[in-house]
Amino acid sequence: MDATNKNYPIFIKNNQMTTKEEFKTHIEKGYSTKGDAIIMGAAMLDGEAVTGAHVRIPLKTLNRHGLIAGATGTGKTKTLQVLAENLSNKGIPVLLMDLKGDLSGLAQPSPGHPKIDERHEKIGLPFTASSFPVEILSLSDQDGVKLRATVSEFGPVLLSRILDLSVTQEGIVAVIFKYCDDNKLPLLDLKDFKKVLQYATGEGKKEFAKDYGRISTSSTGTILRKVIELEQQGADLFFGEKSFEVDDLTRIDENGRGYINIIRLTDIQDKPKLFSTFMLSLLAEVYDRFPEQGDSDRPELILFIDEAHLIFKEASKALLEQIESIVKLIRSKGIGLYFVTQNPTDVPNEVLAQLGLKVQHALRAFTARDRKAIKLTAENYPDSEYYDTKEVLTSLGIGEALISALDEKGRPTPLAATLLRAPMSRMDILTSSELAEVIDNSKLVKKYNETIDRESAYELLNEKIELAEKEAEKEAEQEASEKKRQSRSGTSRRRSTRQDPIVKVLTSATFIRGVLGVLKKVIR
Repeated sequence: MDATNKNYPIFIKNNQMTTKEEFKTHIEKGYSTKGDAIIMGAAMLDGEAVTGAHVRIPLKTLNRHGLIAGATGTGKTKTLQVLAENLSNKGIPVLLMDLKGDLSGLAQPSPGHPKIDERHEKIGLPFTASSFPVEILSLSDQDGVKLRATVSEFGPVLLSRILDLSVTQEGIVAVIFKYCDDNKLPLLDLKDFKKVLQYATGEGKKEFAKDYGRISTSSTGTILRKVIELEQQGADLFFGEKSFEVDDLTRIDENGRGYINIIRLTDIQDKPKLFSTFMLSLLAEVYDRFPEQGDSDRPELILFIDEAHLIFKEASKALLEQIESIVKLIRSKGIGLYFVTQNPTDVPNEVLAQLGLKVQHALRAFTARDRKAIKLTAENYPDSEYYDTKEVLTSLGIGEALISALDEKGRPTPLAATLLRAPMSRMDILTSSELAEVIDNSKLVKKYNETIDRESAYELLNEKIELAEKEAEKEAEQEASEKKRQSRSGTSRRRSTRQDPIVKVLTSATFIRGVLGVLKKVIR
């Protein structure tokens, strides 16, 4: 038997071919679990699925994060769909980033197909069509539950990170937040933040200098330009009220299934800054709100970040450090993060090192750069006595993937080329009427889609400026009135010194002396 003619070249040990029975035992031992698990499919040998050699992912290790990678059209989205469905069935809520708009079909059952039945027969797993509880969310003007956060909730540190500010500029942002806290000025949207920024070097310059030190006009101008750049990517829709509560991502339906929350992001693919802003805010709030869980038997929430390269593409060093820190720490909160991208090299090494589950679809070797990427990718996986990883990576078919996970003790499982199970829900988008029905039946739409623009820093500062202007006008009027009065008073005094000629004569010393002289003569 010539192993080199096989689709998946295998290694021959002691001149003996490994039998499928031995391979099946190897897989079952490596993927055995005492607790609850998700079956991804059946392991493959020599390009064929070994029926019953199921690849199981323990629920206990799903908060150790993961990666789904592969070239365009190899089945990454369907793998994401399979994971989301099975997590929902286990009562674990899911959040999906839908940048291509093809995940809404989770709300409708699969119509089925003979090829699906054939695939599941090879896997040794029955196929059941099913729909799932879905919530449609939106960051933009698209229909769905509006996701918002206030500037105050975002905080000075994260805002500075996303704006990529210098140390001096970060200090100014911190002062702006402190001023608003001290003066009870709510920072709700970017309009509020810009107003305070302008006030600090304008009408309130003396006030700021007295209590917080002098603020440079050039620094505030730079910050303002970066805020405007963020606004141009649609962040003015994200910052504001009503602020989304992350607890609403963890809802369970009446049948005990976790909700699959789908964020429609089809219109922000060219707005990486907005996407990064949202993701950083979400991860920070989830980390802040969820209690420490330690090593529990199941995660509380799983987040799938599709087109993950958008997060890292234009991220500053400070932002990458923030993301890396959150990825490391959020696991203990029972939160799993799964990055979906074309190539593992799209994810920084510091983040990649934190990912326990790796589902690698096929890569294509069209160029020398592609071949280098394949070599690097192969080195990210455990060595296998059954596969030449570099060869397998380029020969996998659609709906097939290399899988390496963690067992219940946190040890890497054997590498398995896997024939993946098919999604139970529709592998296509909802129609307009179906989507409208999902949104109309949503309780969260009623909760979050009311537009609120209550009195905040913008309005309060405008009132303060208007009051100050009125006071200044009043003082100016009083000063003008006082000058006018003083002017009239001076004129009166000058007039009083210019006496009538008769009075002047009668009151003159000469006249008095003359009168007195006459009086003296009369008396004599």
